[in-house]
Formats: sequence, structure tokens, C-alpha cells
Amino acid sequence: MRAPISVIIPTLDAATGLAGCAAALMEGLQAGLIRELVVTDGGSSDGTLRIAQEIGAVVVSGPASRGGQLGRGCRAAQGEWLLVLHADTQLDPGWTGAVAGHLASDRPAHFRLAFDRTGAAGRMVAGWANLRSRVFGLPYGDQGLLVRRDVLERAGGYADIPLMEDVDLVRRLPPMAALPVTARTSAARYVREGWLRRGARNLMLLLRYRAGADPHALAQAYRPSSRRS
Repeated sequence: MRAPISVIIPTLDAATGLAGCAAALMEGLQAGLIRELVVTDGGSSDGTLRIAQEIGAVVVSGPASRGGQLGRGCRAAQGEWLLVLHADTQLDPGWTGAVAGHLASDRPAHFRLAFDRTGAAGRMVAGWANLRSRVFGLPYGDQGLLVRRDVLERAGGYADIPLMEDVDLVRRLPPMAALPVTARTSAARYVREGWLRRGARNLMLLLRYRAGADPHALAQAYRPSSRRS
């Protein structure tokens, strides 16, 4: 019997995080859960593709757009279940137990967010994200997504948009389960821009999107001068 899970990782100049993300997935290979790793790249110019080849990933390439990249990656994957992770996110050790136990369910699921930096600011931002997910059913992409392929397809899959692709999809999926596993993501952008400033910007972008703003315009506000992995 083939392993049930294809892991999908969108990348764009993600060399600093990809190897660590993949290393945290090794226990899934050892447990017989992971069938393949699909790296869906948007035109990286650093060492991302070299790392992807070294770790044995299937590489899918195309225009840079988070939603478009994820759509291509999901279509290329062969697993019954899809595990979508950002390249700068690592699942904490022991994650395979909770994931294996969830596979008997048809419900999509997300993980509990934490940051790779200690401190009150990081705990506060992560706490809000976990509360938002639990109360409002709105996890973001950095919390990961575990979803059956057929459930994703019935929901219409990822829209080809450069930002808010996670919010757009979650609104079309059935209610999600929260797995007792921590997805530990990079705090680099928050540290660089300031926790309060970055958090306020993210909230404002969400409110503008819910009010009908164009995701392409929001993407420019999200990263006016940087590339996103």
C-alpha cells in the first residue's frame, strides 16, 4: 500500500528554510506516511532548486503566485491526502502520531502556530492566530493544511491569486479540525518589520480583502520590495 500523504511546499527564494522544513518531515517518511515531497517553485534565483533536488523532491515550476503555485503543486501530487506547508515552517517532533490518527477522518485540519523566536510578542501574535483559528475557523497558510485530495477538489482548489489564497480556500472548505501539533514558523519578517507593525498590517490586509479589495493590489502592500517564500 502506498503512503497516503503528498507534501506540497511553495517556494520563492526559500533556500534558508527549505532544508529545515524537509528535515522535520523525515519522521513521516520513517512512519510510512509520506509518499512524496512536491516543491512548487515560482522562479527562485538562490539555492532553492538545488536543495529541492538534493532532498529528492518533485519540482514543479511556473509563475510566482502563491495560489497558482499551490494549485500546480496539488495537481502534480499523487497522494490521497495533501499536506501543505510553507518552506519556513517546521512541524515539531512527534507530529506523525496526531496526523496518522486523523487520516480516518474526512475533515481538513490545521496545526497550532508558534514562532521560532521566544518572547512575549511572538507568543501574543501566535496566541491570536490560534484563537482566530479556533473561534472564527480562519487559520492562515503558515499553520499548515492537511486535506484529502477529493475534499480539496470539491471545494474548487486554490485560486490563482498572489495573496489571501489561504483565506479564500478556507472559506470554501468544510469546518476544519485543529491538530495538537505545533507548526513552528520563521519570525524573520516580524523581527525585521516589528511585531506590532507587521501584525497590524496583516490584520488590515485581511479586512481589506474581506471588504472586496483585489488580492493583486494587496500583494503589493504586503511585500512592496521583497520576494516571498
